[in-house]
Amino acid sequence: MLSTDRHIGHKVAGCLVFLSCFQIHFAADSSEKDSQSQDDIHVIHNTQLDLREIVFVIQSQSNSFHVRQAERRRAEFLEQAHSLSESPPVILLLHSLSNNEGDWSILPLLPYLSHSFGKNSSWIVFLEEETNVKLTKLAEVLAKFDKNKEWFLGKPLHDEESTIIHHYAFAENPSIFKYPDFSAAWALSIPLVVRLANKVRGEPLKSDFTIDLKHEVALYIWENGKGPHLTAVPELCTEPDDSLQAQNCATTLSSTPPLCGEPVSKEDIFVAVKTCQKFHTERVPVIKKTWEKDALFIEYYSDHADASIPTINLGVPNTERGHCGKTFAILKRFLNSDVPKTKWLLIVDDDTLISLPRLQVLLSCYNPSEPVCLGERYGYGLSQGGYSYITGGGGMVFSREAVVQLLSSGCKCYSNDAPDDMVLGMCLNALGLPATHSPLFHQARPEDYARDFLAHQVPISFHKHWNIDPVAVFNKWLKDDSRAKNSDELLKSAKTEL
Repeated sequence: MLSTDRHIGHKVAGCLVFLSCFQIHFAADSSEKDSQSQDDIHVIHNTQLDLREIVFVIQSQSNSFHVRQAERRRAEFLEQAHSLSESPPVILLLHSLSNNEGDWSILPLLPYLSHSFGKNSSWIVFLEEETNVKLTKLAEVLAKFDKNKEWFLGKPLHDEESTIIHHYAFAENPSIFKYPDFSAAWALSIPLVVRLANKVRGEPLKSDFTIDLKHEVALYIWENGKGPHLTAVPELCTEPDDSLQAQNCATTLSSTPPLCGEPVSKEDIFVAVKTCQKFHTERVPVIKKTWEKDALFIEYYSDHADASIPTINLGVPNTERGHCGKTFAILKRFLNSDVPKTKWLLIVDDDTLISLPRLQVLLSCYNPSEPVCLGERYGYGLSQGGYSYITGGGGMVFSREAVVQLLSSGCKCYSNDAPDDMVLGMCLNALGLPATHSPLFHQARPEDYARDFLAHQVPISFHKHWNIDPVAVFNKWLKDDSRAKNSDELLKSAKTEL
């Protein structure tokens, strides 16, 4: 059932190292197109944009919690429109548009949006489930732009330094390229949607990895200087909705993340750490200094039994990459009587930094009786029948039901050194189970992400010890005195610290 094509066996890091050989540069002759001036903005003083000219796409997911969040957001929009005595706009939930797994990567969706709304609409506005929108204000903002021209609007993010998650793009000047913060919402004018849709129809989309969607979408639109760059719109914000700074904003974020109830208890989470003998004295001590104390049930799995840690040898030889054999041995052990019977399984690398108290809060939103696979979602070959997967470095969370269904399906590794997270993604896809994304898990280090992107997060994990002090990173980004705070205070204080 599982393909043995050598491309599928590539680990993301390997792909990125290969791609890092290529550096993307702005061409000098593209500066004119890349510097759209304010003169290009046509302010319409006497014309209002009808809400029916805007199509909203909520970037929803099929997990039941996320469906509820998206439906609440849609209901709020409809209520706003009703209170304004206006006809409501079209509001689409992305997860419900088709059975195409690649829809969440947006680009495969453009032909549908062009065909369905290209003649009667002016704007497609994308937003996340947690994005608050003031419809009247947003319509006023969009009315400033000539809807007959190509526009790519959003709140710009930029890299402080070249980063592996962006394939080291623009290495000579990383901050020059701007890409949208999806949390603030982002918009495409219909002329741009129509042209991009025609391009998607005529030219096959790349069939490799989808890692940071917002950056990759911006690159596709920019098209090496042939297309529009992102135009900054100050009214698209990620400020808390109750802050003074949000007064002039068309979009905001809630001041606190959703609280779904009491955090799940420590007794409900079993933590599995993948390690090997060469890292017993280098990486494992970091875990013990930082987050191990927050785990009630934790085991370290290695190629060598070391009673001082202690580690467990699962009988799977260590591999330089992939670790599929080890991960599947962990999944099987989770279901037998050798470990406590818990609702949730967390699998991490030995260089993963994670806040278990914050994870306990997040998991209160999910139903462990459902097959839940949660973490940072990547994609492989999404434009051509590929699959999504939870990338391993940031931590992979499985409900017990998900593990039962995965193993019952006959899902297995095609080799011990196959990429475990990608093999699991293929299995999930074959079963029709979603890989549920949370942007609070991170495959890389804090410095690999835009500063403004992290500023409105309460992160749960980071990954890699390369060129950092991992204990200092944990203390700055992930440490909570959870014993002195309830869950609501914990989240508020963490947000304040950022």
